[in-house]
Amino acid sequence: MANHSINTLTLRRILQLKRQGTNNRQIALSCQISRDTVNLYVQRIIACSRTIDTLLELDDEKLAGILMAPPVPPPPDERYLDLEKRLPQLAHELSGAHMTRRVLWEHYRKEFPGGYSYAQFCDRLHRHLLTTKAVMHLEHRPGEQTFLDYAGDKVYYYDPATGAAIPCSLFVSVLPFSGYSYLEAQRTLHTEQMLMSMNHMVRYMGGVTESVTSVNMKQYVIKSNRYEPTLNEIVMQWSCHFDTTLMATRVASPRDKAAVESTVNSVYKRIYPYLKDKRPRSLSELNAIIHEALEIYNNAPMQKKLYSRREAFEQYERHLLKPLPKDDFVPKTTVQAKVAPDYHIQVSREKHKYSVPYSFIGQTLRVVYDCDHVEIYAGNTRIACHRRSYVKHGYTTFEAHMPLKHQFYQESRGWNAEYFLTRAERIGPETQSVIGIVLNKRQFREQNFKSCLGILKLADKYTPQRLEAACRRLHGVVKVNYKMLLSILDQRLDQAPVEQGQRLFTQHENIRGAEAFNLSTHTN
Repeated sequence: MANHSINTLTLRRILQLKRQGTNNRQIALSCQISRDTVNLYVQRIIACSRTIDTLLELDDEKLAGILMAPPVPPPPDERYLDLEKRLPQLAHELSGAHMTRRVLWEHYRKEFPGGYSYAQFCDRLHRHLLTTKAVMHLEHRPGEQTFLDYAGDKVYYYDPATGAAIPCSLFVSVLPFSGYSYLEAQRTLHTEQMLMSMNHMVRYMGGVTESVTSVNMKQYVIKSNRYEPTLNEIVMQWSCHFDTTLMATRVASPRDKAAVESTVNSVYKRIYPYLKDKRPRSLSELNAIIHEALEIYNNAPMQKKLYSRREAFEQYERHLLKPLPKDDFVPKTTVQAKVAPDYHIQVSREKHKYSVPYSFIGQTLRVVYDCDHVEIYAGNTRIACHRRSYVKHGYTTFEAHMPLKHQFYQESRGWNAEYFLTRAERIGPETQSVIGIVLNKRQFREQNFKSCLGILKLADKYTPQRLEAACRRLHGVVKVNYKMLLSILDQRLDQAPVEQGQRLFTQHENIRGAEAFNLSTHTN
C-alpha cells in the first residue's frame, strides 16, 4: 500500500531527481519512501501538464495544492456528532459541586447506549475543556494600574498582658508592570482601615497610578456589576482626593486579578516565613517587621530576571506616577451620642466606650472619629480626645474624667505593699522605714494601706522634708501610726532639737524588738 504522507520537501526532491532522469526505484531508495508512493506522485506530475521547472518555482502552498490531493475525510461518526453537541453542557455540569466524569459518562450512556467507552469519553471531554481554558497574555503599561487585595491567611501580634494571639488581615497592593508591592497589617477589614492603608500605599510609592483596581470586596464595591459596579461613596472620595480612577474586577473572574494573586502567593512564600519566629506585641511592631521583610522582597532579583522589583519601578514607573496632594485623605465619621451614667459614650462598630468629664452625664455630644482618634465635642468645644481602640465592648477611661471618689476607689484597687514603699522611697529613707513598720502590723491589710495613705498625704500638707524629719524622730520605735506622726507635725516637734539620749516614746518590756516585725517573715 502506498504511503501518501510526504511533505513538500520530499516532493521537491522527487521533482529534482525526476528532472535528472532517475528512475522511480532509485528515487524511492533515495527518499526512503515506497516505490508505489513515488509512482503515484510521478503520475500526478505527468497529469498536471506543467514542466518540472515550473513546478519547482512554485511556493510550498501552491505546489501542495497541485500535486498533493487533499485527504479524504472519514465518514461521519454518529457517536462523534452526538458527543460534540453535548460537550458544552457536559463541561458546565462538571464544574458543579460533587459532579464527576464517571457520573456524567453513566448518564451519557443511558441516553446513548452505543456511545463512547469511558476512556474515549474522558479523552474527548478533556480536549474540549482545554479549549475553554485558553489564556491571554496582558502587557501592563508602566504607571497605569495598582491592584489591591487581601491575603487569605491572617498575621498575628500578641497581647503583652495575656499573650493571646490577635489576628490581623494583610492588605496587599502591587504595580503589575514592575511587581513593586506594598503590604500592611490591619486590625479590622473596615473601609476606613482600608483607606488608611491605601494612604500609606501611595506615600510609599511616591505617587498614584492612573487607576486603582480592586476585587469585589464589600469595603470597596457596594453592588457588583460586570460593566458598571456601584462603588462605596467614601472610597470614591478617596479617588477624587488623589485624582485617580477606581475600577473593580469582574465577579468570579480570578484571572482579572492575576497580578495581585501572584503577589499574594509570593507573599506567602517570602513574607510569612519571615514572621514565623517573631512575636510582635503590638500592631505597629507587627507592621515594622512586615515592612522590613517587604524591603528585602522588593530589592531581591526577580526569578529568571536580572533586576529587582524596585529597580524596575525606579527606572520605568516612578516618573510616570501622578503627584500626591499635600495631605492624606482622612475618612472621618460624625455621630451624636448620649453620655451614659458611667460618664462614657459608645461609638463605632466595636461598641467600645470612651470617657468624658462626669459633669456631661445625660448630655448628647458630637463625636468625630477616624481610624486613629476619637474626638468628643460639646458644641464647638472639644472636651475629650482618645486614641481609638478596637477592643470590642471595652472601656477607655481618663482618670481626670472621674469624680473624686471614683478616682480614690480606682487608685485603691491598685494598692499593695510595693506601691506604698515605692512612694515612701521618693520622700526619704526614714519615711520608707516607717511605712515598712506600718505594713508589718498584724491586722487587716486594708487598714494598713489606709494608714500608709494617711502618712504619705502628710507630705502634701506639711512638705516631704518635715515628714522625713518627723519619721526620723521615731527611729527605733516599733509601734508607729498615723496619729503619732500627725501629733509631731502639729506640735512642730519635727523642728525641735533632739538632745542626746532623749527618746520621744518610752521603751519598756511590753514593746517587742524590731526583729519581731521583719517584713520578710510576715505576710499581710
